[in-house]
Amino acid sequence: MIYFFDGTKSGFLTAFLHAFDDPDALLTSKKAQLTLGQTPVFIQTDESKAARALQRLRSFDCEFEHDLDFLLRSGMENNEQIAFRYVRFLAKIKRPIRNQLAESDVFAAVECMKKIGLEIHHFHGFIRFMETQSGVLYAPFSPDNDICDLLVPHFRARLPQYPFVLHDVKRKTAAVYDGKNYFIAPLDKADVLLSADETEWQALWKKYYNAVNIPSRERLKQMRGFMPVRYWKFMPEKQ
Repeated sequence: MIYFFDGTKSGFLTAFLHAFDDPDALLTSKKAQLTLGQTPVFIQTDESKAARALQRLRSFDCEFEHDLDFLLRSGMENNEQIAFRYVRFLAKIKRPIRNQLAESDVFAAVECMKKIGLEIHHFHGFIRFMETQSGVLYAPFSPDNDICDLLVPHFRARLPQYPFVLHDVKRKTAAVYDGKNYFIAPLDKADVLLSADETEWQALWKKYYNAVNIPSRERLKQMRGFMPVRYWKFMPEKQ
């Protein structure tokens, strides 16, 4: 059966309880094409059942919730199924399993979490803020995974006195920091007016980038290795 849920953590845990004993269960909150013989089941989120399941799973592994949060943030098409198989194995073993990499379900989940951690690390260096006329710093980006709020602590520590907006243009959401607190809000498009200083800085940065570049000695393969092409879109020096 395919168990459809609403995409929330509570919805996942509710669906997990329904699908636990089904060896062919597939959990998803996305659109899915049914194959011959598959039956769809639409799971209604039950907060009380989800809370009990969460408490029970925490008793097996105190770091379980962190793993589940990461897996549900993944941009992989089958991330929810990976999470389901990982959590089901944890429930059967009743102890932490993240080091049991010989198990295919554990290995898939750990690799998925590693990719998210690596992307967070990359964006700590690849985010490019722009100063707007209002003084707010604005940075658009398009991550593979839903990590917008996970980037806030790093930049809040680096820029504690500056309000900023991290705009995930792929998911049309933004993390907004006002200098003290932050919140997540929907944001489809942003009409940004750059400050005069920002325009000049971007021009100088491009001039410097062109000055140090040696066309006859371009090493594009090496460049892509250090800075993957998918990050170039929002970098002034690559425009």
